[in-house]
Amino acid sequence: MMAYTDRHFRYIMRLFTKRSLLYTEMVVGSTITHNLKGDYLNRILEFDPVEHPIAVQLGGDEPETLAVAARVCEDFGYDEINLNVGCPSDRVQKGRFGACLMKEPERVADVVAAMRNSVSIPVTVKHRIGVDDQDDYEHLHRFVDIVSKAGCDVFIAHARKAWLKGLSPAQNRSIPPLKYDFIYRLKQDYPHLNIQINGGIMDVPQVLHHLKYVDGAMVGRAAYHQPQLFERADSEVFGEPESRPLSAHEVLEAVNAYTHRRMALGDKVSFVTKHLVGLFKNQPGSRRWRQRISKLIQSKSTNFDLAEIYRECFGVEPVSSVS
Repeated sequence: MMAYTDRHFRYIMRLFTKRSLLYTEMVVGSTITHNLKGDYLNRILEFDPVEHPIAVQLGGDEPETLAVAARVCEDFGYDEINLNVGCPSDRVQKGRFGACLMKEPERVADVVAAMRNSVSIPVTVKHRIGVDDQDDYEHLHRFVDIVSKAGCDVFIAHARKAWLKGLSPAQNRSIPPLKYDFIYRLKQDYPHLNIQINGGIMDVPQVLHHLKYVDGAMVGRAAYHQPQLFERADSEVFGEPESRPLSAHEVLEAVNAYTHRRMALGDKVSFVTKHLVGLFKNQPGSRRWRQRISKLIQSKSTNFDLAEIYRECFGVEPVSSVS
């Protein structure tokens, strides 16, 4: 989720769930290998220790390049290397990686093998169920069969195919129909593999439903737009002892301190606060909150208190749960 799951959003997400695996935005492998010296690499790969467990998602199709990139990411402390074989954007296709690699499972297998030989942490693959007219179950089965023999045992499958031409990335997230049954069948055919599902999952109850049939579930935009929906994920999904969700005051206090800390390091206020726009969605006053946060972003102010902004918008102290 480019421009969404950056380090600042991941910090906010950790206020709601400690156990869920977080993913970075996709990083092109050659971007890493071409910037092995200097500060740029730190800017794109550094993360806060609270973000663990965290997977870095890499894009590319060159085994040697991705092997080096994976080793660099392991040195940065990531817990998992994830290869993106699902993004359908034109830019990604021009680089000959992303969803177009669904047509080249042997190439994906070579990349996976090279990365596995380079690192000691898990190497996983995120993919579609198919592309263009190669969208029947047999193509998906063959893809997983070939890549798994290269040593990959975790597959995160977006339950839609991708149209490489004619649909935008946004349309590719909604127009091709969801085929959850393909992923369920994949798990039946490969019981020894860790098969996870992605696409159209909106909340924890839906996650729990899918877990009856597969090993894991990835939630993307729903988690971004309403991270508080996952404040009980640790107890309901991972079996942790149930604990009191953070109040709105506690969330805003933590984010306020984090934002000022990041600004002291040179980040703009918008880097963090852009992720707060939807935080109190569907609550009376949420429209004023969106407007006020948008105004804060535009003002570039360094003198603000998020709890005070909450009081302005909702007329009460931020003491109730954000949910």
